[in-house]
Amino acid sequence: MKETLRWKLAQYFERRWWKKYLRNKTVEDYRVWKKDYWNKLLTAGEISMANDCKILDAGCGPAGVFMILEKQKVTAVDPLLNEYEKQLIHFKKSDYKNAEFIQSPIENFKRVNYFDFIFCMNAINHVQDYETAMNNLTESLKPDGIFVMTIDAHNHSFFKHLFKAIPGDILHPHQFDLNEYKLHLMQRGVVIEKEVLLKKEFFFNHYLIVGNKN
Repeated sequence: MKETLRWKLAQYFERRWWKKYLRNKTVEDYRVWKKDYWNKLLTAGEISMANDCKILDAGCGPAGVFMILEKQKVTAVDPLLNEYEKQLIHFKKSDYKNAEFIQSPIENFKRVNYFDFIFCMNAINHVQDYETAMNNLTESLKPDGIFVMTIDAHNHSFFKHLFKAIPGDILHPHQFDLNEYKLHLMQRGVVIEKEVLLKKEFFFNHYLIVGNKN
C-alpha cells in the first residue's frame, strides 16, 4: 500500500496528539478512567460477550477496548503500536496477556470469517484506503457476528465538503456524515441494530453504531 502525504501527516499528528494528551496524566489514573469509559460505552450499546469470543480491536491505539477484555481472545491491530510503546509510558503490550498485538494498517489485515466481534472505535476515518479497510473488517467478521464502531459524523454538508477539499481536520483523511457511514456498512451486509448519540458538537456528532452481519 503506497502511503499518501495526507495519511503520513495524519499519522504524524496522531502520535503528537497522544503525547500531548497523556503528558500530564498519571498511568494509573488514566487507565482507571479509560477502563471506566469503555465499560460505560459497552453498557450504552448493550454489548455483552462470551468468554470464548474472538475479538478484533481494529485501530486500537494505545488505549483501546482491549484494556477491559480480559477473558476473551483479543487481536489488537494498529499501524503505530511500536511507536506508542516506545514513546508513551501509558502503554505496554506485556500488561495485556490475553491480547495479540499486531502492528499493521487495517488495509493490510484480514482474517476471513474469523471474529465474533469487531470493534473499530474512532478509527475508520484515520485509515488511508477507506474502501479496503471497510472490506477487510466486514469480511473478517463471522456471519451473525457483531460490528461495533464509533465515529465522528459531519452535521453540515458544507463543512463536510470543505474538509474534504482542504486538510481542515488533519487527523482524519476521510469525512462522512452518519447516513454515509451506515450505508457503507449496509452495503457490506451489516444490518444496523443500534445507533447511540454519545456527544453532540457543532461540526461533528460522536456516535456509537452496532450492527449484525448477515
